[in-house]
Amino acid sequence: MAQTPAIQLEESWLEYLQPEFDKDYMKSLKAFLLQEKKAGKTVFPPGPEIFNAFQHTPIDQVKVVIIGQDPYHNFDQAHGLSFSVRKGIKVPPSLRNIYKEQERDLGIENGEHGDLTQWADQGVLLLNSVLTVEAHQAASHQGKGWETFTDAVISQINEHCENVVFLCWGSYAQKKARFIDQQKHLVLKSVHPSPLSAHRGFIGCGHFSEANYYLESHGIEPIDWTLY
Repeated sequence: MAQTPAIQLEESWLEYLQPEFDKDYMKSLKAFLLQEKKAGKTVFPPGPEIFNAFQHTPIDQVKVVIIGQDPYHNFDQAHGLSFSVRKGIKVPPSLRNIYKEQERDLGIENGEHGDLTQWADQGVLLLNSVLTVEAHQAASHQGKGWETFTDAVISQINEHCENVVFLCWGSYAQKKARFIDQQKHLVLKSVHPSPLSAHRGFIGCGHFSEANYYLESHGIEPIDWTLY
């Protein structure tokens, strides 16, 4: 198998994505990550958690996809789920705004912690476009191959799943989802929940209730967005 030791891709995903690991771009990406490690650089998230989103959300269970950009680049934050941080870590500003919109939209109050694993376990694929980053160096692993891999992920969902809701917040996520078949799936777009832009349309977008309405209208169990 073409994966590095200590990194395991969930079985249902591997069935569709195995060919990616044999392509030149992925071999180059693996070589780059090994070089970073040999150079003594710290890479987030830790190796076993790089594919964490897939572990929690097998492809046949995907209901919603939330597209992020890069992992958080400070210690103890990134654990392989977009926008999510480990319990006990301060909730980042963008996630705080996500919680604000959920309270406005659904009347639920999240915010005690920033661990979104409960969403992932219900079928919310928390997918960053780039799956690794060097410590304290934002966007340092962009353009190394991850974007091609996660394009393949979105393509597989588009082809093999039906009635998936894609939440595309910000221009980067919207470009990432450009080839989704909107006859099969629902694509919801807004500005990014960052404090720099959230006031320009993210707060008030109603995406969480709209996603659940769409799922229920297609006979799919909605997401319980409440975090415990």
